Amino acid sequence: MKTILYIIQKEFKQIFRNKGMLPIIFILPLLQLVILSNAATFEVKNIKFGYIDNDHSSTSRALIEKFNASRYFDVLRDFPSQTIASSAMLQGDVDVILEIPHYFERDLQKEKHNSLGITINAIDGATAGVENVYITQIIQRFNQHLKVDALQVSDQHIKPIAIETIPLFWYNETLNYKTFMVPGILVLLVTMITLFLSGMNIVREKEIGTLEQINVTPIKKSQFIIGKLFPFWVIGMGLLTIGLILASVIFNVPMLGSLPLMYLYTSIYILVVLGIGLFISNFTDTQQQAMFIAWFFTVIFILMSGLFTPIESMPEWAQVITEFNPIKYFVEVMRMVMLKGSGFADILPQISKTIVFALIMNGLAVWSYKKTS
Repeated sequence: MKTILYIIQKEFKQIFRNKGMLPIIFILPLLQLVILSNAATFEVKNIKFGYIDNDHSSTSRALIEKFNASRYFDVLRDFPSQTIASSAMLQGDVDVILEIPHYFERDLQKEKHNSLGITINAIDGATAGVENVYITQIIQRFNQHLKVDALQVSDQHIKPIAIETIPLFWYNETLNYKTFMVPGILVLLVTMITLFLSGMNIVREKEIGTLEQINVTPIKKSQFIIGKLFPFWVIGMGLLTIGLILASVIFNVPMLGSLPLMYLYTSIYILVVLGIGLFISNFTDTQQQAMFIAWFFTVIFILMSGLFTPIESMPEWAQVITEFNPIKYFVEVMRMVMLKGSGFADILPQISKTIVFALIMNGLAVWSYKKTS
């Protein structure tokens, strides 16, 4: 036990002696948490909106006012023709063009129906889809108001039948996208820092030649590995603590579940990451190699974890692969415990699979580490 403590003490001294490493460990992840949580959002706002009003009636002006009142659209200008509007979209000055046809109001009153032309810049298909939903909702509400007004004008004694929906949003009542993203970004930072540091740590010993000296000492393989990895386990738990504090103070993300349960799962998850880092370091000779390999697998794990895109939207073969992705389970647990207040029984499947991953990865890492005495 004393041998392990001496190695741990040596590792902490080595970490804090490196002044260039401290900002990478503590400051940069926190900046990334603040920046990425604000930048990584699928909300579409400030849509540049232009229109071509060929009718110039009270109904067409009322429709345009609906868009002007929306917090998602910035109504910029009235284009005199489709040619000028198309040129503005080509130059990137406008994202959506609404064309109101001639006799719009008259046809609505006489024919009871009409059509509108909507042109959307769809270079970004996901953004265009969201914009289309916003536009459709505004037009549907406007259409509903027209129907109600028409009934009231035709017969003052007839009360129109209206069906009102009252949505109830659970777990994220304000529909704040940061509430959804911050737990996932925190997973990303804890994973990247612990994986990169553990992956490059033993490789650094190889580069400076101290690993060969340690290999010929009486220190056992298990003692050396525990002593080398434990400091990074502590750093990972520390990053989680600081990240949770920032999530609460800056982003007002709730913590509905058990905090000890969160730390329990994270402590197991970090063992998985440390095992992967050690396994990578056993097959690399330089820190650059270790970093590139770790980054390669991290990108794949992150993109297939459900952090940015729903796993349900992936192809079936990709969904099968995600079952072997430990980051997926950490993202699920963070969101379940923080936002839904899930208990131990709720996250038991994720805990069980993560324990299996930890045993496998650390077993492979210990097996692949060669020590000569």
